Amino acid sequence: MPPPARVLVLDDDQTIRTSVVAALRADGFVAEGAPDGTTLRGRLTSFSPDLVMLDWMMPGPTGIQLVSTVRSASDAGVMMLTARDEVDDRLRGFGEGIDDYVSKPFSMAELVARATAVLRRRGRIPEVLQIGDLVVDADAATARRADVALPLTATEFRLLAFLAASRGCTLSKTQILTQVWGFDDYDPNLVEVHMSSLRRKMESHGPRLIHTVRGMGYRLTAAA
Repeated sequence: MPPPARVLVLDDDQTIRTSVVAALRADGFVAEGAPDGTTLRGRLTSFSPDLVMLDWMMPGPTGIQLVSTVRSASDAGVMMLTARDEVDDRLRGFGEGIDDYVSKPFSMAELVARATAVLRRRGRIPEVLQIGDLVVDADAATARRADVALPLTATEFRLLAFLAASRGCTLSKTQILTQVWGFDDYDPNLVEVHMSSLRRKMESHGPRLIHTVRGMGYRLTAAA
């Protein structure tokens, strides 16, 4: 088994920071926290995190300003913890190079699930996922439902792999677009068209796994 993934949490709110670190450790991660980014570059070397969580509005260098530090000195993933949930703010974050964001207030279960998804997409956690009777093998780029191979296009597989890696989390169209198509393709119709096709192929072999969360996005969960 590979060693547990390492996560560095930077947030000036001590209650949030300690709670996040505790939740990550309880889920098997090695986690450390810091109140600001003044020692970030040194920690990237000494701690060697696989993932860095940054609070957007920290004193001193803000989280969004620290993304470039992480990118220049490390290959760690980056998640933003933020109360800023406007579309322009989220797009700016993705444009700066973050992998995902979690809006405050958040549940610890969602935070840990999103961290796991980022680490899985970055190859730090094994890539064979099983959700109910669905098996997604990212390395082989194959998906099976009820032990039947699904005839997915490359785009449909990327979409399914992202949903599976983030299973249980509600993903907005913006998040799906940036992760599956890339930051430059900002057309929500892409998500709807490919999601409809993916659902048809999956539901020909079992009950619905991909659910629409009205006004928010989509979520993949195991069938009841």
